[in-house]
Amino acid sequence: MFAVLLSLAAAQPPAHPVVPLWPGKAPHAVGDSDADKPSLTVFAAPKGKANGAAVVVCPGGGYGVLAADHEGKQVAEWLNGIGVSAFVLKYRIATKDRPGPLHPAPLADAQRAIRLVRAKAADYGVDPARVGVWGFSAGGHLASTAATHFDAGRKDGDEVERQSCRPDFAILAYPVVTMEAGVTHGGSRRNLIGDKPDEKLVELLSNEKQVTKETPPVFLFHTSEDKAVVPEHATRFYLACKRAGVPVELHIYEKGRHGVGLGRDPKWTGGEASVATWPNRLADWMKSRGLLEKK
Repeated sequence: MFAVLLSLAAAQPPAHPVVPLWPGKAPHAVGDSDADKPSLTVFAAPKGKANGAAVVVCPGGGYGVLAADHEGKQVAEWLNGIGVSAFVLKYRIATKDRPGPLHPAPLADAQRAIRLVRAKAADYGVDPARVGVWGFSAGGHLASTAATHFDAGRKDGDEVERQSCRPDFAILAYPVVTMEAGVTHGGSRRNLIGDKPDEKLVELLSNEKQVTKETPPVFLFHTSEDKAVVPEHATRFYLACKRAGVPVELHIYEKGRHGVGLGRDPKWTGGEASVATWPNRLADWMKSRGLLEKK
């Protein structure tokens, strides 16, 4: 009987399938290690609750690790709870097997992830016109890069590459935004563009300087207590959106350490309950933009 149960369990598909971004070797790969194999973990919204919206989630970690639990899995489960399908992105980070500087590999991963969700929208039960991106910390830099560097699709590519990689909305949680020395997060900058990057590259990836009227609507969350990634990152992006006429909402809470995630863990919140309400503000914003309506 035990053997039968084991065989049945083995025959079941994984609860959260992991999908490679490319069928073969990823662009900008420097080897064949797992560090150079970006993927998406699929958290489909429950049937009966799914509203068709989808979010590519980019965990943080300074472009050197991935906080795949409290900035990945927990976030995906929260999104599922409001009827949104989530796709947690494992993007290229700097490791001993895949050293930095990383650019342009992470951006290629984020763009491909958005294209892939659109290309497979019917399979995933999502609306290709409601595909957003959500990033934390360095993942917030990646999400803000995706929201400011995009194209309408590549005619010479495969089915996925022919899709637009412009997100329909962006959620940036205590994001790294600028690469400017003196403001940026040093580890993120070093892993992404190196110790002595060209100034043109610094400007290109200082995303507050890349906002245009085509940038999608943005929700920003930060805390004043954050010393690792100062709130100026969020305020710079907010002001850039305002100047460009991009719909934007910003919430800055007084308390909450860097890496607070959804604000559930006292280790990160310092026991401050108010910061745990920020996901409610996000849900309100998503609802106000029609992202939670079934269509």
